[in-house]
Amino acid sequence: MAADSSGSSNESPLAFGQVKAQIGLAMVRLTIGAMFVWVFFENLGKGLYSPAGYVGPINYYIQHGRAPAAWKVVLAMAASHAPVAARLQAATELSLGILLVLGLLTRPVALVAFVWLTSLWVSEWGTSWIWELLVPTLAALALVIGRAGRKWGVDTYLARNNPLSLLW
Repeated sequence: MAADSSGSSNESPLAFGQVKAQIGLAMVRLTIGAMFVWVFFENLGKGLYSPAGYVGPINYYIQHGRAPAAWKVVLAMAASHAPVAARLQAATELSLGILLVLGLLTRPVALVAFVWLTSLWVSEWGTSWIWELLVPTLAALALVIGRAGRKWGVDTYLARNNPLSLLW
């Protein structure tokens, strides 16, 4: 923030507040991205991306969870296609994490992260602490709304040529 010769700020308090908000959203983006990368490696180490490792938690959610019956049908279908679904989950979690950390195409990536986390949250109803996934789910939605890739992200450079794009 620059000061004029009288020592007062040239930036309005609103502009300064926007910079602070951008920094806050960038920190959330980096945290959610790091969470996805961490979960990928944690699940990989536990063998949860193998067909047998994938089916176990899914069947647990179906048997013990309180998700709607229609959602349990979706879970059962994923379990019956575990070789493909497990790889899809691994690719989704790793790519979401990397793209969020880079701040690349942040808005659509954060939207996918929001939908993905919502699906996991619904799957786990009744089997875990309800806030465990709700907080990162809503944080991902905030990234969509707040254009979080425009601070400390690749989207900063993409927005220079097309600042009104919904992609960043």
